Amino acid sequence: MEKYKNQGDKDTRSGFGEGLTELGRSNDNVVALCADLTGSLKMNVFAEENPERFFQAGIAEANMIGLAAGLATGGKIPFTGTFANFSTGRVYDQIRQSVAYSNKNVKICASHAGITLGEDGATHQILEDIGLMKMLPGMTVINTCDFNQTKSATIEISNFDGPVYLRFGRPKVANFTDVYQKFEIGKGLKLKEGSDVTIVATGHLVWEALKASESLSEKGINSEIINIHTIKPLDEDIILESVSKTGCVVSAEEHNIFGGLGESISRLLTTKMPVPQEFVGTKDTFGESGTPLELMDKYGLNSSSICESAVKVVKRK
Repeated sequence: MEKYKNQGDKDTRSGFGEGLTELGRSNDNVVALCADLTGSLKMNVFAEENPERFFQAGIAEANMIGLAAGLATGGKIPFTGTFANFSTGRVYDQIRQSVAYSNKNVKICASHAGITLGEDGATHQILEDIGLMKMLPGMTVINTCDFNQTKSATIEISNFDGPVYLRFGRPKVANFTDVYQKFEIGKGLKLKEGSDVTIVATGHLVWEALKASESLSEKGINSEIINIHTIKPLDEDIILESVSKTGCVVSAEEHNIFGGLGESISRLLTTKMPVPQEFVGTKDTFGESGTPLELMDKYGLNSSSICESAVKVVKRK
């Protein structure tokens, strides 16, 4: 299969910004709302080019979600933008009642997700958002891995009718997926064939999983790498097909292991194909201030942790 190469580090939030800019030029029904973080969300160009379709809500995230629900009721396709902590935890009631329960066509776009938000520290580093959002009936949950995939996902969710949570990040990370990819909601991607262990990763840990696969090869372990960008609906078929061959799995995510991708995989496997599983993610903890790289290393969200977990789970077969 294709060996992936980094085309140059880019932040995933800029992928969202470029995707939104393109939508502003191609779809008059797309509107955007922000909670005083236009620069951080890379929404400036959309706002400058479409002032009549951009709404600055200020530091009033709950109001922003209510406005978005109203705009969706009127036939618009609203994209809301703020940090992940403020996109979910701060406004969960508004999302549940006004968006999810009402099945409004609102796209909740969240930057600075996970530990890699960095120096702002634990109060801003939400590690529970995937769990919160995937539990909402009818909510589609997407966690992209690089700039190219985030841009493609941003464009694609405008064509999807229903509420979506799109999660991306702050730091510059490897940009390795196809520039011209067609994003398919709910379809996982097999990045590398393998026979000994399945590694299912999402978000920033997809590139770390690819790096881990090289280290595992040196140990004589042939790993299969799957990129799950859509947490819900989960692509069950790609996981079951892989695990039926490898007999074990490692899940890897920049999120609490309680409530994240790993637990969705466990639910699937316990009902369809029980096999050993190891979890790479934060372990029931809040974050802290530090650089993204320092924090990824401290909390075990890197290729070495994935490698160690893969070695461990293979021994459990």
